[in-house]
Amino acid sequence: MAEHILVVGAGQMGAGIAQVALQAGLKVTLVDVAEAAVNKGAERIRAGLKKLVEKGKLDEAKHQAALANLRTGTSISGVKDVDFAVEAVTENEELKAKIFRELDEVVKPGGVLATNTSSIPITRIASATRRPESVIGMHFMNPVPVMQLVEIIRGAATSDETYAATRALAEKMGKTTVVSKDYPGFIVNRILIPMLNEACYALMEGVASVEDIDTAMKLGTNQPMGPLTLADFIGLDTVLYIAEVMHKGLGDPKYRPCPLLRQYVEAGWLGKKSGRGFYKYNQ
Repeated sequence: MAEHILVVGAGQMGAGIAQVALQAGLKVTLVDVAEAAVNKGAERIRAGLKKLVEKGKLDEAKHQAALANLRTGTSISGVKDVDFAVEAVTENEELKAKIFRELDEVVKPGGVLATNTSSIPITRIASATRRPESVIGMHFMNPVPVMQLVEIIRGAATSDETYAATRALAEKMGKTTVVSKDYPGFIVNRILIPMLNEACYALMEGVASVEDIDTAMKLGTNQPMGPLTLADFIGLDTVLYIAEVMHKGLGDPKYRPCPLLRQYVEAGWLGKKSGRGFYKYNQ
């Protein structure tokens, strides 16, 4: 079982992954190229742990142990004794390939090199390393400390040992796992993104208003939030990117991104993070 986890990328996903690993009693090193990003990520983790203490979900002894187990850095090459690495940087294939070449040098023999990618093929990422059998997809859902699911994606070369170690780690973090083959969108996004895209088409074609589309899907299918609200929460640029990956990777016109979605992204209306998407938000 892994004891020391390296998390690369200190954004919302990386910080969340680091937090749940710390809660599980593991040693964690959080790395990002920008020191400001690392500091912000570490602060997010400390705030998340403190909130759990206040809610009575984490006792003080485990809280202090988790804080003591967190290390930060700005360079992968400086990290030692890594059993398991999780890459959680932006969806840029060139950047991920560079990171995986670096992880090849610091993860122990027999260790696991995992990626939190939501769309890039695991098999292609694995080809950047000298040990593709040790590379696997470990796709956490956002926000990581709250969402129960981890999608595990096996690349063409992923070994049974790598899969078993990844599943064991996810379960130690308190997550439920599902296994997907290495096809565009995996399981969740394969089904979710076309639904969000179709909601965009319904809006573009004047079927109903933003509010009525969301209310219909919330109350008609018992979803916690409507598809257009969810798209705003995910980020319309991210939704568009995954839709494009699926359209290209699967070659089926049913995955064609909605022109209205593309227009909003081109306008800089990216959803909640930019203050405007299908809804307007107070920044």
